[in-house]
Amino acid sequence: MPAPRWPCGPGSSDRPSVSRRTTPLTDEPRLQAEPRGGVPDVIDTLPGFHAACDALAAAGGSLAADAERASGFRYGHEDWLVQFKREGAGILLFDPIALGQAGADWQEFNHAVGDATWIIHDAMMDLPGFADLGMRPMRLFDTEIAARLLGMHRFGLAAVTEHYLGVTLAKEHSAADWSYRPLPRDWRNYAALDVELLIELEAAMRADLKAHGKQEWAEEEFAHVLAAGTGPRPERHPVPWMRISHITALGRDRRGLAVAKALWEKRDELAREHDIAPGLLLSDAAIVEAAQRKPRNAREFRAIRSLNERVRMHTGGEQDKMFERYAPIQRSIKPSVWKETIQRALALPDSGLPTLPRSGGRNENEGNAPKSMRIWQTRHPARYKRLERVRRAINRIAEDTRTPADVLIRPQIVRNLCWQEDAQGLDVASFLASQGARDWQVRLISASVARAMV
Repeated sequence: MPAPRWPCGPGSSDRPSVSRRTTPLTDEPRLQAEPRGGVPDVIDTLPGFHAACDALAAAGGSLAADAERASGFRYGHEDWLVQFKREGAGILLFDPIALGQAGADWQEFNHAVGDATWIIHDAMMDLPGFADLGMRPMRLFDTEIAARLLGMHRFGLAAVTEHYLGVTLAKEHSAADWSYRPLPRDWRNYAALDVELLIELEAAMRADLKAHGKQEWAEEEFAHVLAAGTGPRPERHPVPWMRISHITALGRDRRGLAVAKALWEKRDELAREHDIAPGLLLSDAAIVEAAQRKPRNAREFRAIRSLNERVRMHTGGEQDKMFERYAPIQRSIKPSVWKETIQRALALPDSGLPTLPRSGGRNENEGNAPKSMRIWQTRHPARYKRLERVRRAINRIAEDTRTPADVLIRPQIVRNLCWQEDAQGLDVASFLASQGARDWQVRLISASVARAMV
């Protein structure tokens, strides 16, 4: 195995630090309150869509991209607004729902942008929605991944733009109900600012990645994320109702689990029917409380207030008014729905109660090492010592390259590696690759990790 290729010599004192904006550090970052070209209108008609595609085709360079959803308000996770910027075309805000109803073909958009690099912050959040619409990005630059590779401790978009460009963005509507129409001007302003500076940011961060010898690393990460974000969706949780928050409070109470399962399924059915976020119909906390108390008559049911009152969200901000738009749907679903659902679950025969899935993480025979260090220390001390040695080796590389250890390699891959029975005869590089490590990660850490394994 060849020696790792370091961006700078291990332990060298002349490594370049993460570059900063050129304005004096004592200066306050300037506030970008609006896009330089003004706040754009939303494009929601076919003529507007065609004109926008023509403008994008005539423009050049990278494509800044972002999307807004109505999570927490609507049942689904589809995009309700997608925004783009390209030099020569300006900022374009598209209403994908209205355009879809009008018959817009996103292949026209794909042809217009061609093989341009899409600049996205935290691309895994937005790529699946773009793919659902029919958009096909061919190249990617993820500013969040770049920030993490460059060792930034704060890598939200606002922090990164402040760090590199000396600009802080006016951000006030991140939790808005983006399905609301017409979109207020200040919401459109917020959405436009998300793409306003991404093109300048890409240029600054590419230069920094090159200076640190991390450009190839970044390209491998971008390609990996692009494939994952536009590929097939991961399978849903095999037992989705088991994802109720704090369901572990029920332990192995199968009757209580039956109540929780029934309430979750009824809530999901109604939420899908009415296109409303499930948590606005019944909270997870209410489901767990009902499963613990198992009300068997009207008096006991009325004593559980969360089952008898409309869910109200109190954020202390403008979101409260947005949630109130869903009050008619909430009121249309009477408490008797939950009462009858609970009664049916309580009347189930023992043979109809849910069977708990196998608990915890998969064991060594199933390929996934446990996360609990207590299990490692108490039951597998030799493996635990091996894990500690490997972690120290990775941390040294992380320090030398000024890259967070969890960026060099996912912690679960490290645990899986150290959990193996035959550590002596293991091909570390092949194992890391089989677990999904990228080539740059394998090249960088495998030799040091192999030595630490023994």
